[in-house]
Amino acid sequence: MLAKAGSIHNSSMTSSPYATRPPAHGSDLRKGRVSEVGRAYLLTTVIDGRRPLFADFQLGRLLVAEMRNEHESRRVVSLAWVIMPDHMHWLLTLEQGTLGQLMQRIKSRSAIAINTRLGRTRRVWQKGFHDHALRAEEDLAATARYVVANPLRAGLVRHIGDYPLWDAIWV
Repeated sequence: MLAKAGSIHNSSMTSSPYATRPPAHGSDLRKGRVSEVGRAYLLTTVIDGRRPLFADFQLGRLLVAEMRNEHESRRVVSLAWVIMPDHMHWLLTLEQGTLGQLMQRIKSRSAIAINTRLGRTRRVWQKGFHDHALRAEEDLAATARYVVANPLRAGLVRHIGDYPLWDAIWV
């Protein structure tokens, strides 16, 4: 089961909940989002108006290039992802920065690339994103299987190998 970021209980903490955790920014606390380097997260973000932009494989590959850049820059360890026609899911371990910074870079850079390819200037992504922090006892491989099986559950393909926009380190 996935847990909302910030809801992890650390039994080694002293009576003050802030004794072993760095203070979060107030705006992050209001959102219920705390980013922890070294933690695995499942992130989801959606195309503005749920338009199926990524039904175009080439547009999906532009997003993949930005995700790969984050991995190669060692800001994340990318574990599994799937790009659906109107949204994406990404299982990763955060290595640097915050989730907000990561998603701002991904969404901004991919929007520029997509709009350039389409010869337009238009909003690509909905505001915000959804995140789940995985607990230590959760099985990353099982979560990855759940992520990459999205096209099967959505009825887009009969076999995951037939869907072009996914990857997992366990494959």
